[in-house]
Amino acid sequence: MDKRHKDERVDFLPGTDLGIIQRKDVFVFSTDAVLLSKFTSLPKRGGKMIDLGAGNGAIPMMLTKRTDAPIDAVEIQEPLVDLAKRNISNNHLDDQIRIIHKDITELEDEVTWGRYDVVTCNPPYFPMTVNDRDRNENQTISLARHEVTCTIDDVVRIASKLVKYRGKFSLVHRPERLADIMIALRSYDMEPKRVQYVHGKRGKEANMVLIESMKSGSPGLKTLFPIEVYGEDGQYLKEFKDHYESW
Repeated sequence: MDKRHKDERVDFLPGTDLGIIQRKDVFVFSTDAVLLSKFTSLPKRGGKMIDLGAGNGAIPMMLTKRTDAPIDAVEIQEPLVDLAKRNISNNHLDDQIRIIHKDITELEDEVTWGRYDVVTCNPPYFPMTVNDRDRNENQTISLARHEVTCTIDDVVRIASKLVKYRGKFSLVHRPERLADIMIALRSYDMEPKRVQYVHGKRGKEANMVLIESMKSGSPGLKTLFPIEVYGEDGQYLKEFKDHYESW
């Protein structure tokens, strides 16, 4: 692991030997990134993947535990690009993961449309409001949380352009945005095929949803058994821990 700045720490991606440098002043990976990495369908041999809004590289790195497919990772923010590049290099993943420092809406010179088998995204969850614009908060974190540079419509539109015919697009989001997501998916010929809800605690309503769609897919949505994270004692449920830490 290379020399770190004083505001950085090294964590390990759950269930792996992959060390990841993180900074307390930027958005760090969390449960949603891990669950999306496990939920995502993998391409057949010879396929390609691309992750939109890759942050410090957590999702592409975890995907390497499941596939040998080449993975492009798109990130707009310079501090996160720097972290992602170092994380990939430190874990000797340069031959599999390529970092693209771009806005996802400006990829024309970096990719070939319609060539990817699988697209993944852990997008900003919250619409930008007037109050959000007036906040004096960390800009890096704000871009990761709020739809400042891209909306859910942008994410789905770009994913639809990137993915092959009958290729797949998976994302993780908040359940309250599910109607917006479904409308966007169908408007860009991405048919919803699988959905799985995540409940932070047994007996509580879902606080996360995983969705997979297929380019020009036939109608038919499968709802997977829900994931429950914590038990009454505040500890990971055994079923969740086993799922979370196995690859």
